[in-house]
Amino acid sequence: MDEALTLLSFGPQGWGDEIAYGVLVTVGLALATLPFGLVIGFLLALAKKADEPSLRMAANIYTTLFRGLPELLTLFLVYYGVQILLQQAARAAGFNAFIEVNSFVAGMVALALVFSSYASEAFLSAFRGIPQGQYEGGYALGLTRLRTLHLIILPQLVRLALPALGNLWLILLKETALVSVIGLSDLIRQSGIAARVTKEPFLFFGVACLIYLLLAVISSFGIVRIEAWSKRGEARR
Repeated sequence: MDEALTLLSFGPQGWGDEIAYGVLVTVGLALATLPFGLVIGFLLALAKKADEPSLRMAANIYTTLFRGLPELLTLFLVYYGVQILLQQAARAAGFNAFIEVNSFVAGMVALALVFSSYASEAFLSAFRGIPQGQYEGGYALGLTRLRTLHLIILPQLVRLALPALGNLWLILLKETALVSVIGLSDLIRQSGIAARVTKEPFLFFGVACLIYLLLAVISSFGIVRIEAWSKRGEARR
């Protein structure tokens, strides 16, 4: 027990600093990915319900592609594919330089692509749950289509989509573990390094499990509070 506490302690003899840094990277990556995934997913949902057939087709192809590919393969395509494209562009411009994509940015882009494809379905289902009379009521008040969307539809959309988006956030938090394969020092990578050096894999991977569970519990409490806040008007009625 004392040996385990020493290994998990902060300072030169323990791995607590490295594990804490990995937690910060994991949470930071998830938080950085979330807004991009939500915005892209919302725009995809708008495209899927648009009157223009080409927009609907493009959005459906996007979601089918990134929902069909394994997340790890999407990460590899972004990380290595973008590097190859940039190097070829540099050679075409007359530069012979090695270009390496930042692993944090690559992970954020790959996870945002996957997250947005699922988020678009959550937003689309929420759109379908809003009666057409809500739109017509906004137009009858003289509101433009954009103002109707902003003032009337969007608040209801957020409330209806929150349960599904909360689940997607928990999935995103776990999928950040994939970025360890491209060299980002997240929780899994730091735990793996500590396990190999100390020959204590059960200890460090067990601690990583507990940390992920703790993050999930904290997120669940936060999601419940946000859902309660979004329904505050219904509670008064």
